[in-house]
Amino acid sequence: MDNMEHKSANEWYVSKFKVFEDKLNGQSKSFLHDIRKNALNNLVELSFPTNKNEEWKYTNVAPILKHNFLPAIISTLPKIKKEETKQFLFKNFDYHLVVFVNGLFAEELSEIGHLPKGVIVDGLNRIAKNNPGSIDKYINKLSKIDNAFNALNTAYSYDGLVVIVPEGIVLEKPIQVLYLNSSKNDLVLSLPRNLVVAGKNSQVSVIANYHSYGDKTYFSNIITEVYAEENAIVDLYKTQNENDESYHIEKVQAIQKKNSVFNHYNINFGGAIVRNDINTMHDGQNVETHYYGLYLAHGKQHVDNHTFIDHAKPNCMSNELYKGILDDNSRGVFNGKIIVRQDAQKTNAYQQNKTILLSKTATIDTKPQLEIFADDVKCSHGATVGHLDDTSEFYIRSRGVPQELAKSMLIRAFANDVIDTVKIEPLKEQINHMIFEHLHRVEVENK
Repeated sequence: MDNMEHKSANEWYVSKFKVFEDKLNGQSKSFLHDIRKNALNNLVELSFPTNKNEEWKYTNVAPILKHNFLPAIISTLPKIKKEETKQFLFKNFDYHLVVFVNGLFAEELSEIGHLPKGVIVDGLNRIAKNNPGSIDKYINKLSKIDNAFNALNTAYSYDGLVVIVPEGIVLEKPIQVLYLNSSKNDLVLSLPRNLVVAGKNSQVSVIANYHSYGDKTYFSNIITEVYAEENAIVDLYKTQNENDESYHIEKVQAIQKKNSVFNHYNINFGGAIVRNDINTMHDGQNVETHYYGLYLAHGKQHVDNHTFIDHAKPNCMSNELYKGILDDNSRGVFNGKIIVRQDAQKTNAYQQNKTILLSKTATIDTKPQLEIFADDVKCSHGATVGHLDDTSEFYIRSRGVPQELAKSMLIRAFANDVIDTVKIEPLKEQINHMIFEHLHRVEVENK
């Protein structure tokens, strides 16, 4: 990828900003617009990452930059009926439903039930208009602009999920957020800007559910900021099941105060090129962070997961388990970085990445990184890559089990310890179904 491609991509997105501004209807006076304009300056200066960038060494974004994607707010929004969204939802449990079409809040498709006093579940655009004071101290305070993708999201930040749970409130029902992307005419750029704030002693669960409506190429470029205050518990589930012509990049930036727990579940099935950057900083003692990931790829899919946990305070723990199942000519990337700062004594940090290659042409690049500057710690990391166990398959088949079912049983066993961490039972069952559907294999139920 040469500099001309970079330049033309930057120029394209910068050139559309005036049209975007004209769509804001007076919002150009808000604090959010100052953030946008600063990010636009960054977009002018920054390059999109190349393989020469260490953090993007194994992921070539040139195919994304070859398209002139149009930010959703200045493209034609598809008309989607409520009935049509049901096929994409996780079912058989109670939840608040928030729907975004091409990253824009669709109130008519959403069903947000009764919320406890002070709880906010809404779209960023409406909050920025009606209650900017509730978000101005949070939005864009955690996520720094590391590259042109981050600058692009911030420059065009218009809508996205906002969840604010005040002190002492436990939100009993999870929030299911359907991000549905579709277009008949334009190559759409979907730019959700998400914010989740859990106050002291609060609890909240969010299920981010990404789907395609149709098979057209589009690009989702997402930033999600998460605040877990003292004693808060945040469960963030992400399932990404978009079409194989789509591109998907998300940056998650979380901060945790003392005694908080952040559980991040990251399940990836779809997309031509997928990149997840998941980052957490410990800003208090006795913090717990759990990352659970499962990525499945077939055809020529490319899935890249980069994680980073910053142990900046003592007496904290992190546990990370990522598993990949790769078929055909697909490629996986896992880069897990843990840093233990000098003052972060009594840190416990564990990381594992395991990958199964179902074909001889699938590949994985795995790079665990551990940087320890404290002496009283317990840390470990490991990575394994292999094929399905022939001995186990032979044993199962010797009991009269057909070959395809035997392979499915081994795949189910491999994915099990990630899937079993999902707390919502019907969600767990449906993710299990998606695994076998994606791999076109015989389904094995979880008993």
